[in-house]
Amino acid sequence: MTDQTKARINGVRTVGIPVRDQDRALEFYVETLGFEKLVDAPVEQLGGRWIEVSPPQAAVTIALTPAHDKVPAGVDTGIRFTTDDAAALHTQLSGRGVDVDELLRWEGIPPMFDFRDPDGNVLYVGESS
Repeated sequence: MTDQTKARINGVRTVGIPVRDQDRALEFYVETLGFEKLVDAPVEQLGGRWIEVSPPQAAVTIALTPAHDKVPAGVDTGIRFTTDDAAALHTQLSGRGVDVDELLRWEGIPPMFDFRDPDGNVLYVGESS
């Protein structure tokens, strides 16, 4: 490979979220958030399963990976989802018992809020602009 044909990273396919109980996490992401289950396969090296979920038709998937000492659950994931109506989704998730923070409406910034999955992992939702 020459300098003119350098390999490069060209996308993001999957981001991981460490979870303590993969069954409970899978139920939350599919039943509560409405994601689709794409992969659920045992992986001995992980000490659990490789599970991928995603919002319908999303290009990037979420891997629900087993938490362990070096990668604990209950982290700020930095993951930011989008929705057409942040206020409606906030109300819906609150009604389903999800731990959500207040809906933020800052001038010049689309409405947004954060919430936690059953393991305390923080995720964010912002309204599509």
